[in-house]
Amino acid sequence: MKFFFDNNLSKHLAHAMNLLCESDGDQVVALRDKFPQDATDLKWITDLGMERDWVIVSVDHGLFRKELEGVALRRSGLTAFFLAKGWGNKKFWEFAYSLMRWWPEIASAAKTNKGRIFEVPARLTGKLKPLAGSE
Repeated sequence: MKFFFDNNLSKHLAHAMNLLCESDGDQVVALRDKFPQDATDLKWITDLGMERDWVIVSVDHGLFRKELEGVALRRSGLTAFFLAKGWGNKKFWEFAYSLMRWWPEIASAAKTNKGRIFEVPARLTGKLKPLAGSE
């Protein structure tokens, strides 16, 4: 699987996750490693949708709710995981730990739920929550 971290997530975290995921045959790419830093959301969603098989990981819930971007995301067939609002309160190392803790569940859901959009709780326990309109 190919996972894509948008500009709201650290490119350094994407690089670290990429190293950790290599043994599973997965890849994690930061937006800035694939597109110009100022690429619009609509541009990279459209481009990734044409390539297929990408999984988006983002903190930007607005992306799902914006009119054009939300429609493009749903039509793209891409799978996406939006980190719940509480993630924004975490310091870097707590954020990194929490993401690694959730990663096996994110990767598993990505493989079995193509084209679906989920919210990842900020707590270390719970379940991935399918977001309305992603079915």
